[in-house]
Amino acid sequence: MTRSPDAVDSPAGAATRFGMELAAWVAAPWAAARWSWLLAVVVLVVLIAIPAVFNVPGDKHQAGRPVTGATRIAIELVLFTAAVIGAAVAWPSWAAAAVALLALVAVVVGLRRWRWLLRHAPRAP
Repeated sequence: MTRSPDAVDSPAGAATRFGMELAAWVAAPWAAARWSWLLAVVVLVVLIAIPAVFNVPGDKHQAGRPVTGATRIAIELVLFTAAVIGAAVAWPSWAAAAVALLALVAVVVGLRRWRWLLRHAPRAP
């Protein structure tokens, strides 16, 4: 699979989205570990697997299970939400605020890509 020449993703958008993925992969399992280490492992596996497997054709270089742009945006919003809630539960308030601010920045700098995903991305089969 190759990336569409029409795909739009700024370096800032990619970096903040990756930062939010990292925050979700750390904060959400950390918060889940308060209840169960097994739950923490499940949360981590799900949060890593879903964005790696489900992709919009032409958005990234790697192949995966094709989904629509709206589905991909929903996946990213789930990750962002998991990061913010996980940080709020498990971390000090200053760290949770930093994750929430990064989420806001990621959404703002990612809006151009999200518009492309909704309007111009190839349709999932």
